[in-house]
Amino acid sequence: MIASMKRVVIVASGQSYRTGDFVSAAELLQVEPVVATDVTPPISSGQLQIDLADPEAACARIRSLDPPPDAVVAIDDQGVAVATRVSQELGLAHNPAEAVAATRDKGLMRELLAAGGVAQPRFALVLPGTGPAVAAELGFPVVIKPVGLSASRGVIRADDAASARRAEARIREMLGGSGLEAGEALLAEEYLPGSELVVEGLLIGGELEVLALIDKPDPMDGPFFEETLLVTPSRHPVAVQEAAIALATAGTSALGLVAGPVHVEVRVDPDGSLRLLEVAARSIGGLCGRALSFGLVGESLEVILLRSALGMPTLDTSPARPASGVLMVPIPATGVLTAIEGVEEVEDMAGIDGVTLTIAPGRRVTALPEGDRYLGFVFAGGADADAVETTLRAAGSTLTVLVDGEGMEKPVTPPD
Repeated sequence: MIASMKRVVIVASGQSYRTGDFVSAAELLQVEPVVATDVTPPISSGQLQIDLADPEAACARIRSLDPPPDAVVAIDDQGVAVATRVSQELGLAHNPAEAVAATRDKGLMRELLAAGGVAQPRFALVLPGTGPAVAAELGFPVVIKPVGLSASRGVIRADDAASARRAEARIREMLGGSGLEAGEALLAEEYLPGSELVVEGLLIGGELEVLALIDKPDPMDGPFFEETLLVTPSRHPVAVQEAAIALATAGTSALGLVAGPVHVEVRVDPDGSLRLLEVAARSIGGLCGRALSFGLVGESLEVILLRSALGMPTLDTSPARPASGVLMVPIPATGVLTAIEGVEEVEDMAGIDGVTLTIAPGRRVTALPEGDRYLGFVFAGGADADAVETTLRAAGSTLTVLVDGEGMEKPVTPPD
C-alpha cells in the first residue's frame, strides 16, 4: 500500500450483494479497501475474516490492522453494530451504539419513535401464544413480524384470529429453523393501507441530506410484503415528498442517528397522511443502489457514501439522470430454480441499462416469508419516472421464472 493512501474497512456479511460495488468505489477513489466478512476461508488478500455474531472479537480483528483504517463502513444490517463499535474505538465518525441497536430491534425502534412523537403504526409486542389476542386488541388487519430481521423476511399480514395464530406459528418455526430464538417477542403492528415511499439519505453532523426519493409503484398489501419495483424521482405531490422528508428527519432524530447513510421507509395513506415504517442505519439493500447515480460524472451511490465516510469533498449529489429504477426479481416459489427465461430479450429492450442475475439455475430457492433473497435485478433509465416504470413492467412481463420445471406467475403486472 502507498503510504499516503487512505484505507477503508468494508464490513459485509457473506450474503451481501454489494461487496464488489463498494470495493470498486474504493478503488475508483484510490482508497485501499479491506473487506471484513464472515466468509470462510478468506477469498483474497484484501479480506479479513470476522465473526459478525461476536462484535467484540470482530472489532479487535479490525483494530489490529496496521495502519488502522480511516473509515469503517457497513454494507448491510448484519454489519452495522460492528462498524459502529470499531469506529467509536478508533475515534472515527459514528452513530451512538444505542441508536444503531434500535435500528436492529423493531420493538425498541417503535418505542423510541413513540417517545419522540413520530407518526407510526400502532404496535404491541407478541409473547409466545399471544398473537391472536394482541392482534385483536390492535384491530384487524395487522402485520406480525420478527423484531430483528430485514428484507421483509417473516413479515405476514393477518386478517383474523385464525390467520394471526398461523402467522405467529410460522414466524416462530422460521426463527427456530434459522438458529434464532423461536420464543422471542414478535411485533404486531396495525396494517396501513396505501403506497410506500423511500427516503434515501446521508446524515452529516445530524443533518439529513436527501439523496433520492423512491416510489414503490406496486401495492404492498400482503399477506407477504415482497418488493418488486423501485422508481425515482418520486411522483407523489411535492407536499407529500416534503412531509416524507420531515418524517424521516424526525425518525432519525428520535433514534439518535447522526452520521452515515440511512434508508427510511414511509407509508402514504390514501388520505395523504404519512407514517414511518422503518429506519435502517445503512443504504438501500440488494443491488438497488446501482439505479442511483449522481452529478455530471454519474458517481455511484457507493462512491458518495465512501466520500462522506472518509471526509472527502462531495462533488455533486443531484441525480445524474432524469429518472431511473430497478425491478427486483422475486423468488416466486420454494424449490429448485430451473431457469430464468427471457433475459436476452430484456437486455435488448430500449431503456434497459442491464440485468444482473444473482442465483444460478440448479440452486434451491426459498420464497417469502422464509426467504430473503432475490433472483436478480433489472435496471432501467428514461426521460421520466413513468417511462422507467413502463420499461420495467415490460421487462418483468417478458421474464419467465421456472421453479422445479414449472413456469411461475410474472413478478409484476404488465404495462397498460
